[in-house]
This record gives sequence, C-alpha cells and structure tokens, in this order.
Amino acid sequence: MDNQTTVAFVSLGCAKNLVDSEKMLGQIAEAGCALTNDESDAEVIVVNTCGFLAASRTEAVACIREAVAQKQSGRCKRVVVAGCLVQRDRDALLAEVEGVDALVGVNNRDDIVRAVLAENRTSDRPADLYLGDYHPHVQLDFTRLRLTPRHYAYLRISEGCNQKCTFCTIPAIRGPMHCKPPDIVLAEARELVSDGAVELNLIGQDTTSYGEEFEDAYGLDRLLRDLNTVDGIEWLRLMYVYPSVFTDAMIDAIAECERVVKYIDIPLQHINDRVLKAMHRRVTRRESEDLLAKIRAKIPGVHIRTTLIAGFPGETDAEFEELLDFVREFRFDAMGVFPYSAEPDTPAGRMKGQIPDQIVQDRLDALMTVQQQVAFALADEMVGRTMRVLIDEAPADGAAVGRHEGQAPMVDSVTYVKSPGLRNGAFVDVHCKERRDYDLIAVPTRTSLPILS
Repeated sequence: MDNQTTVAFVSLGCAKNLVDSEKMLGQIAEAGCALTNDESDAEVIVVNTCGFLAASRTEAVACIREAVAQKQSGRCKRVVVAGCLVQRDRDALLAEVEGVDALVGVNNRDDIVRAVLAENRTSDRPADLYLGDYHPHVQLDFTRLRLTPRHYAYLRISEGCNQKCTFCTIPAIRGPMHCKPPDIVLAEARELVSDGAVELNLIGQDTTSYGEEFEDAYGLDRLLRDLNTVDGIEWLRLMYVYPSVFTDAMIDAIAECERVVKYIDIPLQHINDRVLKAMHRRVTRRESEDLLAKIRAKIPGVHIRTTLIAGFPGETDAEFEELLDFVREFRFDAMGVFPYSAEPDTPAGRMKGQIPDQIVQDRLDALMTVQQQVAFALADEMVGRTMRVLIDEAPADGAAVGRHEGQAPMVDSVTYVKSPGLRNGAFVDVHCKERRDYDLIAVPTRTSLPILS
C-alpha cells in the first residue's frame, strides 16, 4: 500500500526486552505499518533500548546516533527511542543525542503506535514524551510479532523486582514486582503454542517470587504444574531463579513435571558471605551450597547455569580466590560473568573500594578460564551419550544446529547434528560423537527419525 508508513525496528538487551520488542512490533503491524529490515528504507526507526549497565547504555546510544544519521541520508523522518534507557535516563539521553523525535518509557510500551505515527516534529519542537509513572497493571503480551524462531518463545510471567540488590538498576527502571495472573500466563502459553512454539522459556526479573502478591498462595510450583498440562508444549524452561526464595515445592515441580526440562538458571552473583551481604542477596554461602546440593539430589541429571559478578566493590583477593575455587569445585554446566559496573544510582555505585577496571577484567578472565576447563570436561563426558535435541537451524548444506535440554537458546552452547533432511523445530534422538570447544557434535541414532512438531 502506497500510504503505509515504513518502520525499521532495532531491539537491544535481554529476553525480557525482546518480549517488549515483539509486542511493539505486533502493535505496529496491526496499525497497518510496513516493517523493513533496511533502516535506509524506513520512514520511522524505532530503537528499543537496554539501560541495565554502562556498556548497554553505550551500545544503545551508538544505535540511536546511527538512526538519527539516517534522517540526514535516507528516507527516515522520525526516530523513536523506547525501553529501559528511556525510563532510566531520559533527560541525559535527549541532551546527549540530538534529533530524537519521541521517547517511550517501559510503562508506556502500548503507546508505541502513537509515537510512530505522530506528526513529524520540526527542529524547534521538543521530542514527544510518553513517560507515565509506574503503574501496577501487568502488561499483556498477546499478539506478538515474534523475533525468535517459530518453534521457541519467551513467556514472561512477571515484571519488576522486589529484591533490592545493591548493584541492580532494575527496580528503579521496571518498578516493584507484579505478576501476571495464572489464567493470563496460560492463555499466552496456548497462543504461543498455536503459533508453532514447542519450547517455552519462562522469564521475569525474579521468577521464583511469582505469585507472592496473590491471596490464594498460587506460586511458581503450581504455575509449572498447570503449564505442564498445556497440549503442544514439549519443553518448559525456567530462567532467572532467585536463590533465597527457591522452595522445595518448586524443586519438586521441576523434578516431577515431564515437560519441564531439568535445567535451572540460578544467578548466584558471588559465594563469599561478606560480599553476598554487601550485595544484599539475602543468602549465605552455606545456604547456597545446601540449595544446590538439594537441587542435584532431587533432580537427577539437572543442568545448572549461574551468573557471577567479578570485581564487586571491596572484593579482596582472598574473596575472589574463594569464588574461583567454588566455581572450580562445583562444576556448573554453564556460567556467565559480568564485570562489575558502577551504576551511580545504585547503593553499590556509591560504595567505597571501587575496583580498577583492569583488575575487574582480569578477575572476569580468570573466572571464565576456570569455567572453560569445567565446561570442556563436562562436554567430554557427554561423548557417547544419547540425548534428545531440538533443531534450531537446519541448513540445506552442513550440520544442523540444535540444543539438548541443558542448552538454553542464545546463552548456552549448541549441539551440531550431522544429518540431512532435518527441519527447524524437529526433535531428534542423537548420539554424541565428539566435543568441539563448548559445543557437541552428534548424529541421529539408528532407531531415531526426526520427531516433527
């Protein structure tokens, strides 16, 4: 249609931000706009930003500058900036990057169509602002235009966080925690399944506190059991588990529900008691170790992923060595490490004992070196085993890219499957033949044919 507004969309940040991007894209498409991957051919460019850390802010500002530059060289007449960075830093953002036409905060996500289709502003008119205050209403994520492959999706069960970790900006950006009612979560799950998803990855800033605001004690354990009954779901994966509120009932639900994969993403951040207290993690080393031991005992074969912070203010050499030894001894299946980022609007950002950037980087490198040794050894132990794999990419030539249940999309290693005729979204039983760095190489078992979803 000649009168369609052409929109290009840039999505930055985590899976939770990706869901926001998918919802906004769905709304933009429903409004009759034409979507394009070519920013030079777009009349409007939308950048959905992450504002969690200084590095994400740098990336977002660079993308916004590129979008504004398109207004001088391409068809673009309007640049709309949305998301976390807008909510966190709107005034500084407008001062730093001239040429932004509209700002859409996280609480005003559903105003994106108004922002995109608003009249192009003149150079002397201030940017349009869609920046309402925090409200307790849970944003619904129906009718998304998904950016993930058709066969897997992210299912957000809550928004915001009440934990108040001293290093984290999320409560200031996303507000206190509020949960989607279970009937809404289940309805969204069914919609995603009807759209072709066979794997749903449950996300939220703190998934383990799901339901704490409900009066009927409906928590994560009951939600997992109810989702486990939804026809069409093959894999349910739990992300972002908070250790101090991870209950026996939740562990039992993961162990007993056949569609819940035996995979837990539990960001520990550190293991030393003093550092954990300074982080306000509300858990001790002994409690963390007891919880991890219970998980492994109750869920045989469980895959555990964690995230750590290197170089938290005041972290001594001895405290870091304690963390390093813990990583070496526990043998996490997967691990990510963030370099500590001193965010000025957080308690940790104002703490004494800020560690120089080079030492922070050195500690990050040391942690990842130890984890690499662990991961390689665990991958070697997979050789010779048979496992079920979900195919993510099946090119006409070369090996297909898949994942076993211990490999989450986008953040973990993959399993390459050498076999023709596979399809995206197919499940296939494979025999692991070798390790290649973090990844596995496999072939279908002789008795296995691809199980098409």
